[in-house]
Amino acid sequence: MLSEYLIEKFQINENIVNLVLKTEREVASGFSKLDEIAEINQLKVLRAFQKNNISDGLFNWNTGFCYDDSGREALERVYSHVFNTESSLVRPIIVNGTHALALMFSGILRPGDELLYCSGAPYDTLHEVIGIRGEGMGSLKDFGILYEQVDLKENGTIDFEGISGKITENTKVCALQRATGYAFRKAITLREIKEWASFIKSINKDIILAIDNCYGEFLDITEPTDWGADIMAGSLIKNPGGGIALTGGYITGREDLVKKVSYRMTAPGIGGECGLTFGQTRTMMQGLFSAPKVVNGALKGAMLMGKVFETLGYEVCPGFGDERSDIIQAVKLKDRDKMISFTRGIQKAAPIDSFCVPEPWPMPGYEDDVIMAAGAFIQGSSIELSADGPLRPPFNVYFQGGLTYEHSKFGVIMALQSLYEDGFLNMM
Repeated sequence: MLSEYLIEKFQINENIVNLVLKTEREVASGFSKLDEIAEINQLKVLRAFQKNNISDGLFNWNTGFCYDDSGREALERVYSHVFNTESSLVRPIIVNGTHALALMFSGILRPGDELLYCSGAPYDTLHEVIGIRGEGMGSLKDFGILYEQVDLKENGTIDFEGISGKITENTKVCALQRATGYAFRKAITLREIKEWASFIKSINKDIILAIDNCYGEFLDITEPTDWGADIMAGSLIKNPGGGIALTGGYITGREDLVKKVSYRMTAPGIGGECGLTFGQTRTMMQGLFSAPKVVNGALKGAMLMGKVFETLGYEVCPGFGDERSDIIQAVKLKDRDKMISFTRGIQKAAPIDSFCVPEPWPMPGYEDDVIMAAGAFIQGSSIELSADGPLRPPFNVYFQGGLTYEHSKFGVIMALQSLYEDGFLNMM
C-alpha cells in the first residue's frame, strides 16, 4: 500500500521505493535499542518536570526587566535537572548555537587565557568568534585570548599525547565539539568524553572542560555533564527544542561558570536576573518534553540514509554499524552537481517552501559558499528535515533531522529521486 501511494502520488521511481523499503527492513533491527534510549530519556525529562512542580501558571508573560520570572527560573531548573548540572541559562535572546558557544567562551575566558580545542578545528561559524579568521570584530583573539588546537587522529579519535604536549600554564579551557560539523568523521562518543575529561583533570584539575553539545542531546541516556564536563552549550532549534521552541539556546554547568556567562549575556552585575522570554516559556518547555521522541526519529532517519547510500557504493560517515553520538549523516558525493541535486531533493520533501530551489550562497560566518535545504516551520531549525554543506571538495553533504521518522525517511526517498531525475543515479 505504501509503495503504491509513493509511486502514484509522488511519482517516485519504483526501484527507489523498493530499495528504501528493503533497506529499512535491514536496519530495523537496530531500532529497538534506540527506542529504549528514547523511552528512558522521555521519563528523565518527565521526572524533571514533575520534580520542579511545573504548572500552567508558569507559562504567563512577563514584561520589561523581567525580574523574578518564575517560569523562566523553572525552565532553567528543569534543564539543570535533565543535564545533571548546578545551573543553566535557557533564553530566547540566545540566537543560535554559535551565539551560545560565543557566550560560553567569552564569559569564562580572560585576556592571557588560552582556549585549547581538542577535536581539531571547530565548526566554521566559530572561526570568527575565536579569531581564526576576521579581524577587529570583537573575537576572542581581539581581547587577548590565546587559541590552540589539537587535531583528531587519522582514525577520528582523540589525540591524548598531542593534547598533553599542548597544555601550558595559560590553558584555561579545553573544549570538545561533540558533533561532526563539516568534518567527515564520527561524532565524539560519551565514552571518549569521559576518558578525555579524566585525562585533562589528571594533568590540571583547574582546567575548565567545555562541550559544544549541538546535535548531541538525547543520543544516549547520559550527557557530557554526567561524565566530567564543567560547562556545555547548545541550540534550541536543534535537538532540545524538539521542533517546537521558536528560537534560543542554552548554557548549563557549574554555577560559578554559568554566572560568569550570564554577565556576558547581559551585563556585569545583572546577569541572569533580567531577560524577557517573550512568552516563549511554554514552547521551550513543550519542545524539551517532545525532544527525546523527535531525536529518536531523526536518528532512525540518519541510519536509513547512511545504509541506503552505503549500499549504493558511497562512502558515508558514520557507517551503519558505527556508534552514533549525533544525529548527522554525512555522505561523500565527490561531485558539486550531485551535492546540489541531493540538497534540492531534500527541499522537495519539505512541508514548507517545497517549491523553492536551494542555491549555493555566501552565508554569514562561513568561508565557502554553502547550500542548504531547510523547508522548516522554524527558520534554520535543523532538528527538522534538512541537508547542507559547504561547496568544496570532496563535496560532502550533511543530512539531519525530521520531526518524525516517517518524514526523515521520505527525505531519503526524495534525495534519491532527485539524483535519479538529474541523471546521477541509475535505477534500471
